[in-house]
This record gives sequence, C-alpha cells and structure tokens, in this order.
Amino acid sequence: MNAVVASGAGLVSGAGVVAGTTGASGTATSRLRLTRRGRVVFTSLAALPIVAALLIVALNGGMAAAEGASDSTGADTAGVGSVEFDYVTINPGQSLWQLAESLAPTSDPRDLIAEIVSLNQLTSESVQPGQRLALPAGL
Repeated sequence: MNAVVASGAGLVSGAGVVAGTTGASGTATSRLRLTRRGRVVFTSLAALPIVAALLIVALNGGMAAAEGASDSTGADTAGVGSVEFDYVTINPGQSLWQLAESLAPTSDPRDLIAEIVSLNQLTSESVQPGQRLALPAGL
C-alpha cells in the first residue's frame, strides 16, 4: 500500500519521493523559499567581504599617501610642497629665549619663540634638556 501524505513542500509518497512539482525531465524538484529575515542575513553575509575589502583599501590608501608615492618615472611626488626643517637639541640650562636670541640676534625673540612653539606643537614655552625641536625654515 502506497499512502500519500500532504506536507508544506508538496505531496510526499510513502517511498520518500516528492510529488507535486516535476521538472522538464519528469523528476521531482523542490523550490527554495527565503523569508524576509533569511534574505537580510544572506545579503549581509554576501556584502561582508565587500565591506571588509573596501575598509582595507581605504586604510591602506591613506597609509600609502602618508608614506609617499612615486610617479611612473620613479620620482618622489609626495614631497611636492613639503618643507624640510633644521633641528636643534636643547642643552642643559638653555631656554627658548636664549635659543631664539642665538638663532636670530637682530629680530624680536618673541616672534621666533611663537613660531617654534607652534611648529613643534608645544603646550608651553618651557623646554627640557635633550629635547629636539624643529626650527622654522629660513633661519
């Protein structure tokens, strides 16, 4: 006896063959149905590698620009418009005032001190022995 039981996917015969929908060759086929939640999960999983790749490219692109790039001739193009600085190391007992007077004896030391503080992003005008400071160009 071959009993037929109704199920949500179609009709199932006693032998375990899905009855109800048949393909072009006459064999039984089933249809995959995704719920709304399933589509969201599937789309998110499919988009995850793309988002990760874009994040990596964005982060590495910023690092490449910071490190410098070269054009097709091999010339360094990142240095265009950049300024080279001279550096000085603070000696024991030396202040920014003394440094400014020794670097530019004919100009007002306050202007040079303000430039040094701004250039080196110092929080105050006090310096420590051994501290290395960048000097403004043209000194």
